[in-house]
Amino acid sequence: MMHRVSIAPMLDWTDRHFRFFMRLITRKSLLYTEMITTGAILHGDHHRHLIFNPEEHPITIQLGGSEPEKLAQSARIATDYGYDEINLNVGCPSDRVKTGRFGACLMAEPDLVAECVNMMKQATPLPVTVKTRLGIDNRDSYEELCEFITKVATAGCRTFILHARKAWLNGLSPKENREIPPLQYDWVYRIKKDFPDLAIIINGGIKTCKEIEHHLNQVDGVMIGREAYRNPWLLTEVDQRFYGEPGLQLTRAEIVERFIDYVDDQIAKGAQLKHMTRHILGLFQGQPGARRWRRYLSENAHRSNADATVIRKALATVQC
Repeated sequence: MMHRVSIAPMLDWTDRHFRFFMRLITRKSLLYTEMITTGAILHGDHHRHLIFNPEEHPITIQLGGSEPEKLAQSARIATDYGYDEINLNVGCPSDRVKTGRFGACLMAEPDLVAECVNMMKQATPLPVTVKTRLGIDNRDSYEELCEFITKVATAGCRTFILHARKAWLNGLSPKENREIPPLQYDWVYRIKKDFPDLAIIINGGIKTCKEIEHHLNQVDGVMIGREAYRNPWLLTEVDQRFYGEPGLQLTRAEIVERFIDYVDDQIAKGAQLKHMTRHILGLFQGQPGARRWRRYLSENAHRSNADATVIRKALATVQC
């Protein structure tokens, strides 16, 4: 199953450079884009937002919006780019998202979300999925969550990714919304029991393969968030442990060398080193020299004309 293990869409983090890096570590985990708004696709430089490397498959694009026709148009364009799946963001609680009337605030409008999903389903042959919270503000009863899922599922969504926390749309920052509302994994398990025909993916606070294994006894898939960024080596076990595929045979240093080949190619195309090295800072998490690695990259990657030599020198600080 494609969703068995996935890496969450994270705004400003899960760009194509990060996703290429992840593919050096796990071939099977499902990857997501950052949330891309319909406005960016329909009125901006959509190619810059939508382009990705062939190595990134399987990959889901996450869309942000609340206007059914615009979401349908965006889904159609994303399909032409070769994505494997379309996801609708109904979970992000940031003020910027709320102002644009998309993200978690849409949990208050299940009929509108259902209409969006229906229009997107008509526009693309790809699966359309929804990522959401357990509730928002005082609309946080289990019954309201079931009503939301029932209406959206009836519109054609067969896969729901549930961040196992509610969201407060006022009073908490996005960071606080990831930490302060308590995790309620039992609600996600209960949803799976009450909706056995739907694929239910759990997200929120999951940091180890042992935890992934535990959740997979209750639901269909597990989504890893910031831990994949903080400690990417965690994902090296995923292919073998959860997909029955050969495990990673590369060392950390060998992963770096392969990433350097990618960096050289991207710099030749006009990319800046700092936009790529920020994604690999956690590679040596927990290893001797990890702090030297992070410091060297952080202090040197932003310099003008910086190239992959910076990464090689950073690697030397770890291996010394």
